[in-house]
Amino acid sequence: MRCLKSFAERIMARDPDRQTAEIHIRIALMNRFNALGTAEMIRVA
Repeated sequence: MRCLKSFAERIMARDPDRQTAEIHIRIALMNRFNALGTAEMIRVA
C-alpha cells in the first residue's frame, strides 16, 4: 500500500492495460475510504 500514489497525482503507467489497472486500484481505494468514513444509521423504535 505504501507504494501507491496519491489520488491527485497523474497516471504514471504507459501501457494502456496498466493504466486501467492503476485507475481501478485508485477507485477501489476511494470506495473503501468512503465506506470506512460513512456512519451506519440504525432506526430506533
